[in-house]
Amino acid sequence: MLETKIREKAEQYFEEVKAIRHHIHANPELSFQEYNTASFISDKLKAVGIKHTTGIAGTGIVAIIEGKNPGKRCVALRADMDALPILEKNEVAYRSQNNGVMHACGHDVHTSCLLGAAFILNDLKNEFEGTVKLIFQPGEEKDPGGASLMIKEGVLENPRPAAIFGLHVFPYLPSGSVGFRPGQYMASADEIYITIEGKGGHAASPHLTADTISIAALLITGLQQVVSRKANPVSPSVLTFGKIQGGSATNVIPEKVEILGTFRAMDEQWRYEAHKWIKDFTISTCEAYGAKVTIDIPPGYPSLFNNPELTSNAIAWAGEYLGPANVKELEVRMGAEDFAFYTLQVPGCFFRIGTSKEGKEFTSPVHTATFDIDEEALKVGMGMMALCGVRTTEL
Repeated sequence: MLETKIREKAEQYFEEVKAIRHHIHANPELSFQEYNTASFISDKLKAVGIKHTTGIAGTGIVAIIEGKNPGKRCVALRADMDALPILEKNEVAYRSQNNGVMHACGHDVHTSCLLGAAFILNDLKNEFEGTVKLIFQPGEEKDPGGASLMIKEGVLENPRPAAIFGLHVFPYLPSGSVGFRPGQYMASADEIYITIEGKGGHAASPHLTADTISIAALLITGLQQVVSRKANPVSPSVLTFGKIQGGSATNVIPEKVEILGTFRAMDEQWRYEAHKWIKDFTISTCEAYGAKVTIDIPPGYPSLFNNPELTSNAIAWAGEYLGPANVKELEVRMGAEDFAFYTLQVPGCFFRIGTSKEGKEFTSPVHTATFDIDEEALKVGMGMMALCGVRTTEL
């Protein structure tokens, strides 16, 4: 069976893929700066004769593996390549050599798994029909998201995939397992930028000012009513302010205060209704207290919807490949992923691979300075991506 051959190939390529992961982890690059990473990936693809195109959306790569009857069906597999501005604290041989930059979200794992899947699929290309498109994507961590830019440059055309898969590390599941959730899975994410400008003055004479600090406080607390009173309570949404900046002394009311935040929602219609509520409340509140305000909420990543039929198929394939006990149901997450841009265009399935080691090693969350994985998870990642590729082309 093809599943058995994929499993054997994942074992065969494990040490090579682990070495690839170590190299990428030790040489992280920030969003849209993945030049060396892209060159490294290209060299690996060239070495095994996989045709590919570089320079898409700057550093992105698209590779094509054609099976028998390549025009039958195309399926896409995607991995992101960028790292985060975090100083790594792990004391490992493959520790980041780029001070202040770290693969703290596991994109080194995603890229390594996709390269491993590429090796497997290339070896087995005479045993499946259709075409597999491999997407190595820049800039998942930074707006506007590498996915949106690659789509604009035609990554989903020539050939157009009938489906797309992406994976992500998940330290809350044990290595050897995978997690899925059909339907709505992750939230949209929009950034909020508010600048309040008033009349500054002496703290002892607030009546002669338009107090930007107190107005900012009213906004931060009052805007929570948008979520608690305007949103449908059965549809999750979150409004959080992560930065407030203004003032220089205890006895001075500043002329300007800046507030930065994020709004997340699972429903796209409510998402944009909420934008209007946030803007209207902000403007009316500032005007009522004699201040001027500018507010910008640029649309960020959309909510991520896993195609139910495709995801159900993937759950069944994973059960056959790993055993049903190793296939878990995921909860809805209010985090965001630019993979969602792909799912607006074609049916998609975004799933998780467990990365924690029995005995609670490597359980630091993603986006922390001590995040790491049990590298046995690489076998699962590359095997599942290859399996989803070949099984989807059979549909």
